[in-house]
This record gives sequence, structure tokens and C-alpha cells, in this order.
Amino acid sequence: MKKIKNEKELIKKAILEGVKYGEGRGVVEFEATDSINEKVEYIYRLLVHDKVIQPIPEDQVSQVTMKHKLAIWASKLK
Repeated sequence: MKKIKNEKELIKKAILEGVKYGEGRGVVEFEATDSINEKVEYIYRLLVHDKVIQPIPEDQVSQVTMKHKLAIWASKLK
């Protein structure tokens, strides 16, 4: 897994866009008390379910790999 430039900023952008995406579809309402890790996992699984991103093999899924995948997704957004 190759490190992306400004990955932390891209992860923040991915979480913001993912929250908008999920709430826009009407499938989730995130609370202020939800942790970043919970949001990352939910957004990742929602995007995989909707076939927006390719899934990571289940034995390699972790917070680090999900954040990396979301950062890649965010880098492709306008």
C-alpha cells in the first residue's frame, strides 16, 4: 500500500463527502457522538455495497486499509 500525499486531508474530505452521500440516500443519520472509526467503516461498506469503490479482500480489511481506500476515492472527487 503506497502512501498518498496529503492522505489525512483526503480522509477528512472522504468522511465529509461520505456522510453527505449516506444521508442523501436516506440510509443513515450520523450522530455527533459517532467515532471517526465507525464513520469510516460505515462509509466504506456503503460505497462497496453501492459498487462505487472496489472492495478490499475481507482478510485485509482494517481501519488503515479502509481509510486508504476512502482517501483514494476522495482524491477522485471534484
